Amino acid sequence: MGKTEEQMGKSVDSPLVGGQSRRGGALQFAREVLRIEATALSNLAERFDESAFDRALQHLVECRGRVVCTGMGKSGIIGKKLAGTLASTGSPAFFLHPAEAGHGDLGMLVEGDVLIAISHSGGTKEVVALLPAVKRLGVPLIVLVGNSDSVLAREADVAIDAGIEKEACPLGLVPTASTTAALALGDALAMALLDERGYSADDLAAVHPRGGIGQRLLRVRQIMHREEEVPRIDATEPLASVVAEMSRKGLGMTSVVDDTGALIGIITDGDLRRLLERGPDALEGIAGDFMTQNPTCVRAEALATEALRLMEEGKITSLMVIDQDGRPEGVVHLHDLWRTQMI
Repeated sequence: MGKTEEQMGKSVDSPLVGGQSRRGGALQFAREVLRIEATALSNLAERFDESAFDRALQHLVECRGRVVCTGMGKSGIIGKKLAGTLASTGSPAFFLHPAEAGHGDLGMLVEGDVLIAISHSGGTKEVVALLPAVKRLGVPLIVLVGNSDSVLAREADVAIDAGIEKEACPLGLVPTASTTAALALGDALAMALLDERGYSADDLAAVHPRGGIGQRLLRVRQIMHREEEVPRIDATEPLASVVAEMSRKGLGMTSVVDDTGALIGIITDGDLRRLLERGPDALEGIAGDFMTQNPTCVRAEALATEALRLMEEGKITSLMVIDQDGRPEGVVHLHDLWRTQMI
């Protein structure tokens, strides 16, 4: 027969106690992993070879083809990430698997390209096997390498030191700190190239039409109502004209302009309700009498996130878009922002 809980005594609780102990040890070990990797990056920054980095950056700036990234295993994964980052920031790039290169994919690499190879040892045989083709094509070779005295480092046009003191793995074998170092150096190259080329937020938005980045980079001009959709009334028009214009445009408000066409106020559904509460005499006025003066406005080139911030701060649902002369050229409604899934 099996033991009862009482007969088992401490053994009933020991797995939990032991589990807590192991978890505590695991957390301590996890913190040590983070410290090791942080130290690797800190050391990398301290011995940063500006000359090598500048030469690598120059090759990328002058590249008239594609940036081809390669590497095996975990280094290959970092290479894929680097290719993705470059492609999304204005530099056509893709990943070439070095093993597949020997079975036909080497045709992806052509004159005019730049090859970035990632190898901690600097002797990865699949990557080394690419050297004859690289030399034949005259393709500049940039390597992110952990061993400066290696075949890849010696044969490269530019070798960037990505060496580390130790891996975060307790066995000293699993790529951890080394891949973090390569990842950070790749990001440094990509961001320096972005800056060198003057890549703008609009450029980034063009290649990120979906997802969080695309939403954050939307411009007001891309979502605003414009031209004939913009409700507009002269300040001298009677209330009946105001109501007609608001009903016709269906945005729950109208802009009020002076005789030059400049925006001087707005009238909203809420303004009309409050006007009716004051009694029938209030209905005899003109638009300029009951408009809200100096309304919150935004420019068409502003980010949509700025329009959302202004709406939230002012607790308003519509925002006038004005040109450089202060004339209405659009309206952003809260519903327009909802459609972008920004909120």
